[in-house]
Amino acid sequence: MAAYQITCFKFPHMFCGNVKMLKSSLNLCLNAWRFRGNALPLRPQKRKAAMGFFNFFSRNKEQQKETLDKGLEKTKESFFGKLTRAVAGKSRVDDDVLDDLEEVLVTSDVGVDTTLNIIRRIEERVARDKYVSTGELNGILRDEIASLLTENNTADTEGFQIPEGKKPYVIMVVGVNGVGKTTTIGKLAWQFKQAGLKVMLGAADTFRAAAVEQIVIWGERVGVPVVKQQMGSDPASVAFDTLSSAVANDVDVVLIDTAGRLHNKKGLMDELSKIKRVMQKVVPDAPHDVMLVLDGSTGQNAFEQAKQFTAATAVTSMAITKLDGTAKGGVVIGISDQFKIPVRYIGLGEGMEDLQPFNRKEFVESLFGNK
Repeated sequence: MAAYQITCFKFPHMFCGNVKMLKSSLNLCLNAWRFRGNALPLRPQKRKAAMGFFNFFSRNKEQQKETLDKGLEKTKESFFGKLTRAVAGKSRVDDDVLDDLEEVLVTSDVGVDTTLNIIRRIEERVARDKYVSTGELNGILRDEIASLLTENNTADTEGFQIPEGKKPYVIMVVGVNGVGKTTTIGKLAWQFKQAGLKVMLGAADTFRAAAVEQIVIWGERVGVPVVKQQMGSDPASVAFDTLSSAVANDVDVVLIDTAGRLHNKKGLMDELSKIKRVMQKVVPDAPHDVMLVLDGSTGQNAFEQAKQFTAATAVTSMAITKLDGTAKGGVVIGISDQFKIPVRYIGLGEGMEDLQPFNRKEFVESLFGNK
């Protein structure tokens, strides 16, 4: 793996007795390290052939939980504000309360189909228990949403490993322009690299102005190589060159950026199919993962994008970005339920570490908190 040396100030006698100056210099070094995004091991370390992608994510659990809580804060406030108003002055869950709850869920971007599914579950529970107070409603909602996520093929990402014989592990990333696709690729590259994996990027979005330049900037920032061609080049050719280079250089993970044009579904389908066929000339079972990136802040528009892309190609995982600063976090529940495709990551901020593996239990806990 490429090693980058950050040159810091030397610390001999010049700092003796000057704690303030020493602290300032240490902060400068730390900021330089963060900008480069490199762990900078002090001595060479051996990489394990089948090292887990997400061993890195198991660190700083407390910090991750705080980021998740903060990222879902607006969704939580909006949802429970509506729910409180819906049950005000009512003591038991009846048809009127369920009608109001249905409206709360739909307006929280959970989606109509998923909302009806949740309401049906609660109706069955009310019929079974005979009497359910409005005070119990939060707990029932929490249980049903957690159960829904468990049933719908949304397994927790933590602990995932590169399958035996899948090297390089190829992830083809799809999504419309503006959803944070290139940023997600850059953050994933950084996190995989921190986990000790050798990473390569392929700039196969050759149609959008500045797309190649953006992913090159991310490659330089993270410290991983980027395979590119000129604007307007054949995306399949870029993917072929990327995988050929990855095989030659013993790369663990390859992330392929693709164009996100939805104006012509057949054209999109043909393009992604061609990229797959060409990659398979180098790595027969590539891509191992087709990851769809969606902008969670767009609410119902994210559902439409998911419909378009799942119709155009076999999407195997999703990353839902920009959940911080929006009250539309309910899309995670609805998309997971309707498409039965694992939500693998959620974006909760601008920092490298703010793209988190999706943990359904922690998501529900953060959404409901102490409610």
